[in-house]
Amino acid sequence: MSWAVWLTGPPASGKSTIARALDGLLAKEGVRAITLESDALRRVLTPEPTYSKEERDRFYAELADLAALLVAQGFPVILDATASRRAYRERARNRIPRFLEVSVETPLATREARDPKGLYKNGRRGLIANLPGLNEVYEEARRPDLVLKGDASAEQGASALLALLREKGFLSG
Repeated sequence: MSWAVWLTGPPASGKSTIARALDGLLAKEGVRAITLESDALRRVLTPEPTYSKEERDRFYAELADLAALLVAQGFPVILDATASRRAYRERARNRIPRFLEVSVETPLATREARDPKGLYKNGRRGLIANLPGLNEVYEEARRPDLVLKGDASAEQGASALLALLREKGFLSG
């Protein structure tokens, strides 16, 4: 069965780690999901990103459209992307009938401590002027289907998400 799960949260909140753990759990059950990871797709869709509002609007619209296309073709999709504006995630929700929005909530101090790309350090130095969750607004989900704590283990989050997929009837068994 096809569906989409959008893991959203500020940078370094734990989205990618949870997405990988979920993909591993699904694979053990014989489910081959496609993960659309924003950093990898950005290199293709916007190879020299400016992170302007217009570019982000276009990027997240394309991401939602790609997910909708894959789901329509029968593929389960995991979206691993900040998507700092609710409108980005709502576009996907409106286009994909079997859609879950999962909010990964992680304290700023934890995000900064684990930040593998140095985004928060550069944001605090003034080198990044529009980092969601630091010096630009990150719009929290109004009605997430699930809230995960990004400072808990990724396996716990993936297991909770797998249980929700079953509860919603997105997975058999």
